[in-house]
Amino acid sequence: MADRIPDAIVIGAGLVGAACADALAAAGLSVLVLEAGVAGGGATAAGMGHVVVLDDSEPQLALTAYSRDLWDALLPDLPADCEARRCGTLWVAADAEEMEGVRRKEAICRAHGVAAEILDPAALAAAEPALRPGLAGGLRVPGDCVVYPPAVTRFLLDRARGRGARVWTGAAVASIEDGGVRLADGSAVAAGRVVNAAGLSAGRLTPGLPIKARKGHLVITDRCPGFARHQLIELGYLKSAHGGAADSVAFNLQPRTTGQMLLGSSRQYGDETEAVDHAILARMVRRGCEYMPGLARLQALRVWTGFRAATPDALPFLGPLPGIDRVWLAAGHEGLGITTSLGTGALLADLMTGRTPRIPAAPYRPDGRMEMRR
Repeated sequence: MADRIPDAIVIGAGLVGAACADALAAAGLSVLVLEAGVAGGGATAAGMGHVVVLDDSEPQLALTAYSRDLWDALLPDLPADCEARRCGTLWVAADAEEMEGVRRKEAICRAHGVAAEILDPAALAAAEPALRPGLAGGLRVPGDCVVYPPAVTRFLLDRARGRGARVWTGAAVASIEDGGVRLADGSAVAAGRVVNAAGLSAGRLTPGLPIKARKGHLVITDRCPGFARHQLIELGYLKSAHGGAADSVAFNLQPRTTGQMLLGSSRQYGDETEAVDHAILARMVRRGCEYMPGLARLQALRVWTGFRAATPDALPFLGPLPGIDRVWLAAGHEGLGITTSLGTGALLADLMTGRTPRIPAAPYRPDGRMEMRR
C-alpha cells in the first residue's frame, strides 16, 4: 500500500473513524487514517461509552439496533482495557404519564425484536435500591452495554492495521480537494475516496454541512461498588437529548467497572468553550440527586466537558456528498457516536463496495438534508 494511492482516506481517528477504517479494510479496501491529534481523543474521550438502542425515530431505531447487534459480535474480542460490560439500560419513569411512555417504548422494542421488560415500582426498587422511593416504574433493556471508547478505538485501529490500513496521527487536514486532501503543512495526499469522519471539524471540511456543537458535562465519582447496577436514565432524557436550543439537564448515571459512577447529562448550544459551566453543572448534579439521593454522599473526583456534533434531525450524515462520489460523510452522530460507530462503518463499507446494506441507507444520506437548519 505504501507505493500506491489508498482507496480511501478516513479523516478522524475517533471511534466513528476507527470503525469506518476497520470496516473498509475488512471489505478489502486500502485505507489511510488521518488524525490531527491523538487517536480516540475529542468526543470519543469525553463521552460515556453507552451502547443503547434508542427509538426517537424509525431511522434512529434501525441504526442503533443494527449497531448493537454488531457490538454483540465484537464484545467477546475486546481486551480487558475496553471495560466492556453488559449492564443493560434501565429507563426510569417518575410518574404515571412517563409510565405510558414506558409502555410505548416496550411495544416498539417488542415489535423490532429488542428484548425489554417493564418494571413496576417494587421491581424497580429491587433492581436499583438506591433510587428514591415513589417512582412509578421503568423499562429494563438488558442487551445494552457500556464500553470505554478510547480503548475500543485503539483496538479497532490496531485491527484495521492488521488488515493493511495505515494511521497517521498529528496529521491535520486543512481541506478536502478533488482526488484527496491537503494537510495543514501544505502537502497533498491523494486517495480514491475521502471519508469525512472528523466530528465537529466535519463542517469546516465540508462547507454547508449543518452540524452544530452541543456542549455536555460529565462527573466521575470515587469508588462505590454496587451503588448502581444498570445504566440509569430518566425517561424525559429523550426530550433533553433531541430538544431545541434551550439548555437542559437530565438524570443519566453509569456504573463503571472500577466501581466509580459516571454522572450526566447536560446539553447546551451556543457555548463552545471547554470551561465548566458551574450553574448548569449544579443543575445536573441536583437532578441526579433527585433520582438517587445517595449521590450526595459520593465525592466527585473530576468534571469535564465535551462537544457533540449535532444535526437538525438528530441523524448522522452517512454516504457520498450529492454529486461528488469521491467525498463521503460519516459525521453528525451527536450523543450516539459510540453506539452507532460500528453500524456507520458497516453501512459505509457496504455502500462503497456495492453490497446491499442490512438496513436502508436512505434516511442517513446527505442528499436533500444538506440544506437543513435548526
